[in-house]
Amino acid sequence: MASDSIAEYRAYLTGERHASPNTVSSYLRDVTQFAEYLAEHENCEVQLATSQMIQEYMGWMQGQGKSAASITRFLASVKSFYQFLLSTGAVADNPAKGITAQRVERKYPEILTSKEVELFLEQPQCVDAKGYRDHAMLELLYATGIRVSELISLDMEDLNLAAGFIRCRGRDRERIIPLYHAAVTAIRDYTKDIRPQLIADSEETALFVNMNGERMSRQGFWKIIKHYQEKAGIEKDITPHTLRHSFAVHLLENGADLRSIQEMLGHADISSTQIYTHVVKHQLKDVYQKAHPRA
Repeated sequence: MASDSIAEYRAYLTGERHASPNTVSSYLRDVTQFAEYLAEHENCEVQLATSQMIQEYMGWMQGQGKSAASITRFLASVKSFYQFLLSTGAVADNPAKGITAQRVERKYPEILTSKEVELFLEQPQCVDAKGYRDHAMLELLYATGIRVSELISLDMEDLNLAAGFIRCRGRDRERIIPLYHAAVTAIRDYTKDIRPQLIADSEETALFVNMNGERMSRQGFWKIIKHYQEKAGIEKDITPHTLRHSFAVHLLENGADLRSIQEMLGHADISSTQIYTHVVKHQLKDVYQKAHPRA
């Protein structure tokens, strides 16, 4: 568990390194915030982080407006943390080794345009059980912006199609998220006519099941996403999180407030949601540079 590793690191800093209270506080804060980011954005424990994840986090920090000094300090903190884990045998190598602050680049999440979303959602053909199921899953994902882990964890009892919402159980809270009409229709068609044909056990509670009638897995859903990306001919790298990011940006572009988006996404901290304001500003700047005759 991340909390156990961080607690052991605290004891090491104070007991063996005899670090100052300020150093201990700043290092622990950096590592804890990184662990929270990994859980939120990568669904990954801090012990399993890769060099790429560290660099993406540094880019995310820059996108959040963090200073170069803060990013450099984070890098020192995380290098020290992983060196400690390496010494205890908790990790096989230090993923922060060789990373320099100069390599930090402003990195924004991949966002689909509204037309690309429409094209992507049109790919599953409702002519067989798989098509109906996949259509319902993709519509639900874009309608709600939930994480793929939350999507595959949904049970039949989490649906309230008459009222037009789902109940989603996140990491530490339960939230109610509305559905647009097309998503309600797609899910109703699937649950009424298709799911009963697919389930292997009448006691199965999962909303979405694979073709063997068992709860859909992350790996199974990932393959579905990649299949329809290829079928749609979209060059952007689409992941389950791409639809989550696109959901948030499209809501923001159409006037939704950050607090409402934060609630629907299940972000514990508004700072996690604020990245989407930077995405919108970045896109607006790109449009201006391309379209203004004197730009």
